[in-house]
Amino acid sequence: GDLKQVYARLVNAVNDIEKRIPFSHNDRLGFLTFCPTNLGTTVRASVHIKLPKLAADKAKLEEVASKYHLQVRGTRGEHTEAEGGVYDISNKRRMGLTEYDAVKEMYDG
Repeated sequence: GDLKQVYARLVNAVNDIEKRIPFSHNDRLGFLTFCPTNLGTTVRASVHIKLPKLAADKAKLEEVASKYHLQVRGTRGEHTEAEGGVYDISNKRRMGLTEYDAVKEMYDG
């Protein structure tokens, strides 16, 4: 898909929601959520991608992902296995980045 278009739709939707229900925000921590790993922008941009060669060596996959600040999850999310060599790959960092930078980090990785 068109990542730029998806990002624009997300921003519009979030802005519409925030007009009705203000989000909790802390100057030091960013946006507050139930999950501490999502503090900051709270943006976790992900793609499902088939990685057959890296899937054969999970340690190598994790090494490459770490180098680019990416998180590897199974097809159905956290604590699940990949199905058919398809992984959920997302940005790992959320604190200290803008929403745009979080999406770009996933895309560049």
